[in-house]
Amino acid sequence: MELKQQLKLSQQLIMTPQLQQAIKLLQMSRMELSELVQEELLENPMLEEGAEARDSRSSPAEEAESVPLNPGEAKKDEIDWERYIENYTQQAPMPSVRRNDDDMPGLESTLSTVEDLTDYLGWQLRMGEFMEDERRFAALVIGNLDDNGYLRVDGMDPSEVVPRLSAEAGLNAEDAEEVLGMIQQFDPVGVAARSLEECLTIQAKQFGMDDLVLKVIGNHLTDLEKRHYPAIAKALGCPLEEVYDVAQIIAELEPRPARRFQTEEPRYIVPDVYVHRVGDEYYVVANDDGMPKLKISGFYRSAMADNPKAKEYIQDKLRSAQWLIRSIDQRRKTIVRVTECIVEKQRDFFDKGIEYLKPMILRDIAEAVGMHESTISRVTSNKYVHTPRGTFELKYFFNSAIRRDHQTDIASESVKQAIKNIIGGEDERAPLSDQRIVEILAQDDIKIARRTVAKYRDILGILSSSKRKKYF
Repeated sequence: MELKQQLKLSQQLIMTPQLQQAIKLLQMSRMELSELVQEELLENPMLEEGAEARDSRSSPAEEAESVPLNPGEAKKDEIDWERYIENYTQQAPMPSVRRNDDDMPGLESTLSTVEDLTDYLGWQLRMGEFMEDERRFAALVIGNLDDNGYLRVDGMDPSEVVPRLSAEAGLNAEDAEEVLGMIQQFDPVGVAARSLEECLTIQAKQFGMDDLVLKVIGNHLTDLEKRHYPAIAKALGCPLEEVYDVAQIIAELEPRPARRFQTEEPRYIVPDVYVHRVGDEYYVVANDDGMPKLKISGFYRSAMADNPKAKEYIQDKLRSAQWLIRSIDQRRKTIVRVTECIVEKQRDFFDKGIEYLKPMILRDIAEAVGMHESTISRVTSNKYVHTPRGTFELKYFFNSAIRRDHQTDIASESVKQAIKNIIGGEDERAPLSDQRIVEILAQDDIKIARRTVAKYRDILGILSSSKRKKYF
């Protein structure tokens, strides 16, 4: 036996707390982001709110980056942003847009209800590419999630749930596990897990965390809960400091994936972006109104030089402030970039109306902007755009396709609008049956089943023909 030393070069993607923060900011609504910024202003003395007017030649992120750290500190904090969110090239200057009252959303369009988890997952399912038996199984999984987002069936052992549901859907066990794994990658990541360990493991893998995190989750959750850090360090043969770091990382994961859906209170919405038409062109503008303009405190910047004892504390807060400003700036640019791509692909909708909305799935935008589908899902959830045609959630523009034999495929939302128009023009004393609507749609090469018409009619809140009939 011979002992040799060998050098090995490898790359590993590690999810730092800063990157976790960036991803969390990306999926936050505008209101949630505003609340977070206010909290950070209170907690971090290096942050302060800047003036509304800002030099257009420099962004807050650029200003924050200009504040120096100790030599080597900035290098240590560098990350490869392109692995998570592609760099956004600054858009070309757009013509000046003067807002008037018609540009602003009306009060009735600013009220929204918190989305149901089942509906949100169902939307992601429709945006994916699944076989019919896989969709049946996925729908059963989504329908059997508990309030926390776990896959649970009362009176059944967790190990029996997937075999039972797959048999009911007519899907073999191996394919069922694969489909379940795809659902667990939906947003929120970790949904449909069968245990806390599985839920955290899914998130850790999705976020590219290292093997030590996975080992602690897989074998030492009980010790972690009881803060038996020395026992974990001994069992894994690693320094105690690393266990502390791992514990902090795991604490940032979400043990209850459905948490943000556990409220039925309505909320007022403010558009994240505006789409303005100038001549024949559309321009996307971020809505910065009402959002605090963050900058690095000049007072504490000078205090760092004057007081060496406070230097370490101030540098730590400075790094945190820089990351927050940078992440907010990247979030803003990413939302604008995705919206620009949506406008480009749905140009007919903006020009002509809802009847011209095209089928589009998450992958279409993901490939166009060079991002992962899960990133697009986060960007479009709880983000609103005000357009000349109204205010919409960004995910509204994603629709499954209805096949047509002799014409271009049509979006499901356009079919719903067609049904609404047909019913709107009927004789109220002799309303159209669902079957008759099927026949009318078929004349325009839209071939759907009667039950699909009934389903879309229910979604639109339209009564059946017998209940729509008026006698006088």
